[in-house]
Amino acid sequence: MNQFFWSKLTSGWSSFFLLPLIVAILSGCASLPPGSDFSKTVSLALAHPEETPLGRQFDSAAREHEGNSGFRLIQAGAAGFQLRMQMINAAKRTLDLQYFIFSGDETGRLLTDAVLHAADRGVRVRVLVDDGETLAGDEQLTVLDAHPSIALRIFNPFAYRGHIEMFRATEFAFNSGRLDYRMHNKLLVVDNAVALLGGRNIGDPYFQIDPDSQVADDDIFAAGPIARKLSASFDEFWNSTLAIPAQALSGGKASHGALNEHRQVLDREKGQLKADGVAFVKGIASGEPFNGIISGSLPLIWAHARLICDSPYKKKVESGAMKGELMQPEVAAATSAVQSELLMITPYLIPGDAGMHLFKDLRERNARVRILTSSLESSTVLPAQSGYMHYRVPMLEIGVQLYEIRALLGNIKGSGETEAISRHGNYSLHAKLIVFDRKELFIGSMNFDQRSKHLNTEIGLLIDSPALAQQIAARFDAMVAPVNSYKLALYPNDTGRAASLVWHTQEDGKAVEYHSEPARSEWQRVKVNILSLMPLEKEL
Repeated sequence: MNQFFWSKLTSGWSSFFLLPLIVAILSGCASLPPGSDFSKTVSLALAHPEETPLGRQFDSAAREHEGNSGFRLIQAGAAGFQLRMQMINAAKRTLDLQYFIFSGDETGRLLTDAVLHAADRGVRVRVLVDDGETLAGDEQLTVLDAHPSIALRIFNPFAYRGHIEMFRATEFAFNSGRLDYRMHNKLLVVDNAVALLGGRNIGDPYFQIDPDSQVADDDIFAAGPIARKLSASFDEFWNSTLAIPAQALSGGKASHGALNEHRQVLDREKGQLKADGVAFVKGIASGEPFNGIISGSLPLIWAHARLICDSPYKKKVESGAMKGELMQPEVAAATSAVQSELLMITPYLIPGDAGMHLFKDLRERNARVRILTSSLESSTVLPAQSGYMHYRVPMLEIGVQLYEIRALLGNIKGSGETEAISRHGNYSLHAKLIVFDRKELFIGSMNFDQRSKHLNTEIGLLIDSPALAQQIAARFDAMVAPVNSYKLALYPNDTGRAASLVWHTQEDGKAVEYHSEPARSEWQRVKVNILSLMPLEKEL
């Protein structure tokens, strides 16, 4: 979800009063991103991963498992952070990182420090980040470009590199056709041998250590042949015309002096880092879960998997202007093939006509459809919530079972967070998971909304594994328990009047039903209702 776009939409358009003053600055970059004419070197993934310890281990293991790949789900936020740190620390030859958001907060800076140390060991590092939601402080990443073993590229960047919101808003207004197109992928690949992908961005909320925002998400660790396919996807984005070298935007490489100063800051901060209820620094030193995965004490599940992803030129592929991959048709085909049950977890649920047709077709074949999504009180993106509101009654009318996650959980089982952090009551959903007949699953970066379908590039895996599918189904069941969610139902009104919604949950051991939508405040209800009147669906 492009948070920058929505901040412009909901915070007012005062910047337009200054358009005549800055339009000249922003002209001339409507079709191609700035820096597109900068000379850059094509680079590819490590050609022989079997020459590294990780490559040898999992190449041999894949042969023992009939050429399949090995997988392990990572549900706890802190474990997702620890595993990233440990994978980076284990890199011997190459390290590739591709993220929609790479924040400059505690976890982001620790990961930056780990990347620097990997480069110091001689590891070739490539970092590709999107520019849609860059905030003040995130530019700490750009200092890495001074290191001879690190290359940093920015996907589809803004021309304006500062953080004055009205300047970015104005540029967006004049170039929305280009700047609304974002790279939503999340991927980490080490030595072209092991990888981590899913829905998590880099930032404290995604690792569930921030009291103000705990975002539920999932990663999947992948090893074996699928890692090479993931690397090929990274290479396609890295070498695309939309991936701009950081030095092309800043007027040159970052200085070694700035890099050394950044190192000193990171070293000082390490001793001061803390997180409410999560000993994540100690967790890194423990070596888990990575050591357990490598040793086999945390066994992988070996299965056939298919990489599905969008081309970096998705808009041109959709329009027929060029050939390339699109992932949405693959997910739709897997959904259409369901025989008995579809389980879906998605924070943004705007199915559109095509999605509603899929659900209706499944229900007409008596397949069970159960979906967990965001409640108004847990939502962090009100425009997306406003679009979803239009589909609730139609989905319930065809028999879809609809659940909305609560901001304050009654039970942390399956939530990915600690008891201490859960007490803050700022839980929200960010995972993107689909289970097909409890035999196959999708995990990746794609939401079930129109933005993921048309405006964002996405990546994910379709994995044939009843064992992994059952793990996600168990998490789904835990999260839709009455103490953790609202189950929606239609409440019949007087004859001739449309049915209204009712929210069923459990509080203090007692069943409760709400006939007014649960929200953090009346003002939140007012805002989402106003947004629901606006024609925004193509952007949601």
